Amino acid sequence: ITSPVAFDILPLKLHPFSQSTPTGLDCVGWKRRISVPVIADGALDKTALTDDVGSEEDLYEDFRSSNHRYGHPGGGGEQLAINELISDGSVVYAEALWDHVTMDDQELGFKAGDVIEVMDATNKEWWWGRILDSEGWFPASFVRLRVNQDEPMEDYPLKVEGGKEDDSRRFGMGQTTKDQMRTNVINEIISTERDYIKHLKDICEGYIKQCRKRADMFTEEQLKTIFGNIEDIYRCQKKFVKALEKKFNKDHPHLSEVGSCFLEYQTEFQIYSEYCNNHPNACMELSRLTKVNKYVYFFEACRLLQKMIDISLDGFLLTPVQKICKYPLQLAELLKYTNPQHRDFKDVEAALNAMKNVARLINERKRRLENIDKIAQWQSSIEDWEGEDVLVRSSELIYSGELAKISHPQAKSQQRMFFLFDHQLVCCKKDLLRRDILYYKSRINMDDMEMLDVEDGKDKDFNVSVKNAFKLRCRDTEEIHLFCAKKPEQKQRWLKAFENERRQVQLDQETGFSITEVQKKQAMLNASKQHHAGKPKAVTRPYYDFLMRQKHPTLPSALPQQQVFMLAEPKRKPSNFWQNISRLTPFRK
Repeated sequence: ITSPVAFDILPLKLHPFSQSTPTGLDCVGWKRRISVPVIADGALDKTALTDDVGSEEDLYEDFRSSNHRYGHPGGGGEQLAINELISDGSVVYAEALWDHVTMDDQELGFKAGDVIEVMDATNKEWWWGRILDSEGWFPASFVRLRVNQDEPMEDYPLKVEGGKEDDSRRFGMGQTTKDQMRTNVINEIISTERDYIKHLKDICEGYIKQCRKRADMFTEEQLKTIFGNIEDIYRCQKKFVKALEKKFNKDHPHLSEVGSCFLEYQTEFQIYSEYCNNHPNACMELSRLTKVNKYVYFFEACRLLQKMIDISLDGFLLTPVQKICKYPLQLAELLKYTNPQHRDFKDVEAALNAMKNVARLINERKRRLENIDKIAQWQSSIEDWEGEDVLVRSSELIYSGELAKISHPQAKSQQRMFFLFDHQLVCCKKDLLRRDILYYKSRINMDDMEMLDVEDGKDKDFNVSVKNAFKLRCRDTEEIHLFCAKKPEQKQRWLKAFENERRQVQLDQETGFSITEVQKKQAMLNASKQHHAGKPKAVTRPYYDFLMRQKHPTLPSALPQQQVFMLAEPKRKPSNFWQNISRLTPFRK
């Protein structure tokens, strides 16, 4: 498993897209001084990436002869400092960002939020640590160093005899332990925001600006894919850090009231959703480009020109993904050291919930976007498809199953497979010989329909006796559809599914969720390529079995920490559609 980077939390972490770590120093010590010609407005000219001697080829040779490798494993100043503290007898604590589940008795398992004593940080990727009586190796990128290293394992305030709180330990001019801890957290929030702004500025000015002047190397579409909306994020964060600094009390940081800033910008932070959803595409495009030497050296020259630390571009571009996930962690720690009587307490409490909701919304949108590829592949497996693609109006499969459909005028009953998406219900027929093959028959626009529960007995509209039945009736016309389930519990699941469909449509309208035309076309194109490459067109039996056994993936009101902050978790090896389609379907049979 590739480990996630915690760049903004702990700058010296291995990022998952290259084997490089920052050295904390600019790359110096070259045999010859490299000069990158810059035209008047600061962009590279057409002959860019030349040195004092002259040619682009000489520059490439200079990279090689200096034993420099793009994204090479560097040293670690902070890692060295950690080991020095440990060797001096100091206790160093780290807090788990994600669950680490392991079957290896040499590894240390833990859950998100656990506090680990770091005993050895010699290796930059795996550290040795202890939790209670257990010791073992754990991935360094799964943790963040605690802001308050002098904090004891148990929570403050300390307890004394009689159960009363002992807040007598003080730092400096009458400042309590809890106040000092709050000061540390406030200082971390402010300092990391300033560092983050510098980081975004370096990307926008050091990379994007230079790339735009190289029309021979990059198209605007490529730049949009690589950098997403990071310029919008930069503008948003500049305003946010100014708001934070206005609320920052330099003389007494623990008195700062920063909670209101997060509440004010919670809606604007939703722009991270677009960036996070695009990030996998950025990684793929960078991976493709960096197979060509001239792009490798171009990106490295941009980094050197901007005097950025030694991380390759894909590592820099991961930071916004993790930044939005870090806010709830920081606010949770800030709330921990904020007294209920503090003027900032209610705002921090509300801000924590708000930023968790932002992270949850981003995770939900990410899941929805991942689903559209599966929906496109599902459609490509259906025979005799007619009309517009499912993705034109829908992006979520709510529920599916088999029902008897009764039609006018003969009140004839037909067994059909139904797939309920947001905005539409798709009807398919099973092949008579191969029951795993589905044929498209029709669809119903759910925006025009209302669902009606039907009691067992004779139905007046169709003049037939029914059991476990319900209707869909058009609000504008006299169109009525009658359905019967085999069992009462199946009927209840369908009734619940129709409620969930309407709720999902309303939620999408409220949050502004939508799939772009480019994303829809790309999903259908990918599905078409897979089909032509030999993907089975028939729906396999495992797919059908999975389809009928699932629970509805509703978003719970409260998510455990490791789920809320899942965006920067390690990527698992992708499995094929026929194994993953089960995630699309809702209830358990």
